[in-house]
Formats: sequence, C-alpha cells, structure tokens
Amino acid sequence: MDGELLGRIAETRVHRPEAIAEAAGRRKRRTHLVGPAGRLFVVAADHTARGILAAGTDRDAMRDRATLLERLCIALSRPGVDGVLGTADIVEDLLLLGALEDKVVIGSMNRGGLGGTVFEIDDRFTGYDAAGIASMGFDGGKMLFRIDPEDPATVATMAACAHAVDELAERHLMAMVEPFVSHRFDGGVRNDLSADAVSRGVTVASGLGRTSAYTWLKLPVVEDMHRVLAASTLPALLLGGEVPEDPDTTYAAWQEALRHPTARGLVIGRAVLYPTDGDVESAVDTVVGLL
Repeated sequence: MDGELLGRIAETRVHRPEAIAEAAGRRKRRTHLVGPAGRLFVVAADHTARGILAAGTDRDAMRDRATLLERLCIALSRPGVDGVLGTADIVEDLLLLGALEDKVVIGSMNRGGLGGTVFEIDDRFTGYDAAGIASMGFDGGKMLFRIDPEDPATVATMAACAHAVDELAERHLMAMVEPFVSHRFDGGVRNDLSADAVSRGVTVASGLGRTSAYTWLKLPVVEDMHRVLAASTLPALLLGGEVPEDPDTTYAAWQEALRHPTARGLVIGRAVLYPTDGDVESAVDTVVGLL
C-alpha cells in the first residue's frame, strides 16, 4: 500500500467524491448472507472511530491508515473470508480499492461512547444509519449495547438500538447487536465477562425491537460459553477482541464455542490483522480453518 495509491484515494475524495457511491452501485453483491454451510467470517475494522488504535503491545498499531488498509485487503483476499465490518471512512476506502467485490459489508452504527470519557456508556449513533446502509447496497448494521446498571445513559442507548433493529428489519437487513453488562471501575468502563453477565446481555439484546427476525448477536467467548449461547435462539457471531497472547488456546476456545448450534461464525479484527508474528495471511487462514 504505497503512497501513490493513498494519493489516488485522496485525489478521488477531493475531485470526485461521487465515485464512492458509483463504486458501491457497481459492486458485485452476494446473493446470500451466508454460504451453504450457514457460516460467516467477517473482519472487524471499526475500532479507530472510537479512538482505539492499540493492537497487542503496540499502542499505535492502527494509527497508520495505509498499513490498516493493506492488512484489510490481504485478509479480504483470502478464501473463506466473507466480508468486513467497518465505519464509512474505512468501508469507502475499501470500495475505492475494489476490495469488496462479492463480500458482505456490515456498517458500524454507534461509535459515540468514547473510552475514557464521562459519556462512555452513552453509545450514540454517530456512524451509519439503516437508510445509509441500504442506499449503499450493504448487508446490515452493527451496534454496541452496553448495560451499566448504575448509569442512566444505558436506557437511551437501549432505545436507540431497538429503533435501529426495527429500521434494519424493515429493509430486511441484518441487525448485529453486541451486548455487554458493563461497570465503571477505576475511571473507565469494564465489561463483565462472567457467563452470568454475558447471558443477561444476550437475553436483553434478543428482545430489542418489534421483531428479532433479522437480529444476530456478536458475543465474546467466555467460560461456560455453551450456557451463554443456550440463552437465545438468535444466531451468534463470536468476537475476537484483543490480539491473544496465546493464540492456540484462544483458537481452541473459539472452535469449542462454534460447536453450539446457534454459533454461526466469527467477527475477528485485531487478532488477524495484527497477529504477533505479523503474518496476516496465516492468521486468517488458521481462523478460516476453525469454521
């Protein structure tokens, strides 16, 4: 991903911004969200819109956009990778690079709950909306839904997520809901990753909106994951989280969780884009093998 290519993207954005919509309009789209096996592997790339730049031990890993785009293009080119989850800036760069042909595209919707702020639980919808996702010919929208029992901002996020579920369902688009039970601790927000807390998040998220027909869940892999997945009949995608210190143990946990009938795939970002050995192709291929 050289400077010349980035320069061309910038030139297009300056002189022909309409080229983004044109690229979306002519993009080859998949006829089905999932393949014959009913599985889905999506690469997550919406971290930077919340100011999250760290991956593993590198606090600034995702600061350089050229490097991030190069790694995304490598990942999307590998067999078995179904698509990408991202905010408009990244998705549109990938459109201009021609990297989204025949791929699932999920737009990230609420990125307003910035880490380290007093308003972190107020996860306002500052990214895609359902109308924008539909107009670009994308496949769904993802929303973060954190439940803090002591923060009244939770109910506003809950209502906004329910509204987004309805608007996506009206357009027959996936609503990917990522629930957590969260608490303020030492000046920040931390997610409770106990099986009981994650199960509670699953049950509340499953009931959002006037229909759950198009709702999928995005869930962390925790201990007693089969009990968590048994809390709902909604299809679930397992999230990757940070770059694992022990990849083999992490992969084994993902594979075990994928045996549950409601576990339908993976949404992995930093773990495959910034593996400890730097080999994106190998990391992606290993995860594809789990499916």
